[in-house]
Amino acid sequence: MKPDTHPKYYAANVTCATCGSAFTVGSTRPDLRVDVCASCHPFFTGKQMIIDTAGQVERFQKRLERAATGR
Repeated sequence: MKPDTHPKYYAANVTCATCGSAFTVGSTRPDLRVDVCASCHPFFTGKQMIIDTAGQVERFQKRLERAATGR
């Protein structure tokens, strides 16, 4: 078996950008940042949450209004 073929394995600290919760997982990177975790994801919490990425929600709502008016 060749030496140094596998990457270093860390006990990575994961931080959620939405709720700020932190937990530890195994990874090849020492720190991870996620947008949504299981603590704040709508599927697990039952609450609807809109995460706007680059104004996509506003563009969709404008398109929906135009479709409703028939233009």
